[in-house]
Amino acid sequence: MYTIETLNSSSSKQFIEIVGGIFEHSPWIAEKAEKAKPFTSIEQLFQKMVSIVENSSLEKKLKLIKAHPNLGERVAMTTDSINEQKGAGLQDLTPEEYGNFINLNKRYMEKFGFPFIIAVRGKNKEQIYDAMKARIDHEIDLEFQTALKEIYKIAKFRLEEKIIPAAVTE
Repeated sequence: MYTIETLNSSSSKQFIEIVGGIFEHSPWIAEKAEKAKPFTSIEQLFQKMVSIVENSSLEKKLKLIKAHPNLGERVAMTTDSINEQKGAGLQDLTPEEYGNFINLNKRYMEKFGFPFIIAVRGKNKEQIYDAMKARIDHEIDLEFQTALKEIYKIAKFRLEEKIIPAAVTE
């Protein structure tokens, strides 16, 4: 784990090595955030990174969404994604559950053109599947925004795992 002070005093290369994976396969966000150093807190860094995404083009946002793996699929993923999905039981699906996830993922991808994204921390495979079943009925604009909100939740969890909160001084 790192402190916010460590991040602030890091070189550009070190900063990107530390937080470049906060947003799945999208180090460009960390590259832009690094220019805003110093940060006073994890929250300020997080808000800066979210702002970078929010102010990026529709194409960049779509590329960010598409950088995420399909839930439950046994494909090459980042270590963070593997650990997150394992924690939700998605790496231990029964053959029937796996088939259900794959079929629903396929329908979702066909409808929206990007993978279903949900912050899986604290959720089990049933809750995730139920959310997917409910969200497949969304309109594309709503689902696009929902996917981004879920990406922000994932990023916040990842930041909190990497960065120690600043000590409170009296």
